[in-house]
Amino acid sequence: MDSVHDDRAGVEPITGLCRFRDGFYSCLGARADAQFELTEALLCADGPVRSLVDLSLAPEHRRGHGALYDGLNHGSIEIARLRRGVAGVALPRVGDRIVLAADVSPWLRPDAETSRSGCSATSIAGRRATPR
Repeated sequence: MDSVHDDRAGVEPITGLCRFRDGFYSCLGARADAQFELTEALLCADGPVRSLVDLSLAPEHRRGHGALYDGLNHGSIEIARLRRGVAGVALPRVGDRIVLAADVSPWLRPDAETSRSGCSATSIAGRRATPR
């Protein structure tokens, strides 16, 4: 019996993520390594980020806090290239259907439009969608 689990279905999403990370890194100019680790720390934070010091202590940020400030103060990002890279990411699909995340937070929003079941149903265009 082979001890390594062979899951070929999991390879495609990982490959796509690696391609996106490479594309994002190529958008970074000066101090690219520090900015990349800062971005990873920000995205992997357990909750709201209240200070830069907290980000410099995150496991994803392997550099000292000086590199964090150096990346912010002297780093650069090619915005147009980043915009093209993000726009080129395929929407997640299951079969023919687009799959998007939903906000299921317990925050009270009395002004939100909801269906009879209490689910918020709003489309990107701002028109109210009919839940099924």
